[in-house]
Amino acid sequence: MTDSKNNDTSPRKGIYLLPNLLTTAGLFAGFFAIVSSMNGRFEAAAVAIFIAMIFDGLDGRVARLTNTQSEFGAQYDSMSDMLSFGVAPALVAYNWGLADLGKFGWLAAFIFVACAALRLARFNANLSVTDGRFFQGLASPAAAAIIAGMVWTGSIYQVDGDNIGYLVGVLTIVAGLLMVSNFRYHSFKDVNWRDRVSFLAILCVVLVFVVIAARPAEMLFGIFFIYACSGPVTTIRSVRKLKLEHVVGDTNDADFADDLPEQDETVTVDTTDTKPRP
Repeated sequence: MTDSKNNDTSPRKGIYLLPNLLTTAGLFAGFFAIVSSMNGRFEAAAVAIFIAMIFDGLDGRVARLTNTQSEFGAQYDSMSDMLSFGVAPALVAYNWGLADLGKFGWLAAFIFVACAALRLARFNANLSVTDGRFFQGLASPAAAAIIAGMVWTGSIYQVDGDNIGYLVGVLTIVAGLLMVSNFRYHSFKDVNWRDRVSFLAILCVVLVFVVIAARPAEMLFGIFFIYACSGPVTTIRSVRKLKLEHVVGDTNDADFADDLPEQDETVTVDTTDTKPRP
């Protein structure tokens, strides 16, 4: 009888299905992108990376809405992000335009993978102390979107990646280095998505979706490329004097608090969200 009661009151062990199912879907999309690029289907590979981004955005929100956050889910999501936004974009870029460049080609792809891993590890370690309004360095999904958008656009216009291999390599390296930089990127977490907006704002959102749907490859590549360029601009404007630690350095050097003007309102970051956003 005693053993039976102890078994009834012991915490149940298991894995939440819904959020981890979405994470698995993102993992599958990243793996599909790698396989597609190996078979020369670069447009499908690029689209798969964007699909992985959608699932990556959904799993954390679903976990919060259904109160199914877990440490396992956070770790599983990190592993999925490493494949979908680290390994997959690097291999897609390598197969599309870097394979014929010898050492430069595979080193450029490796730099992107290594920077994605460092970016993810740094973000997870600083999850409870970073400013919720900004990302420290370019988020890995955004960096992956730059590579995927470039390959997708090139495939639509029938551009042979081998002919612009060095340009592909430089963009891959720069996207990787931006991930491990200290440049500040807006996270948009301080936007009140539940606030009322005007009819004109909704109309503008509809028009944006129409434009993206009309030219998805070019628009997505352009949006994420501009977002990548916004980090250095935001950083330079937010400090009195640009220093080396504002560009690269360890986590202590990345504190911009002394250089920012005083804020009228303090932004509170919900540290209960265990899902990392690399």
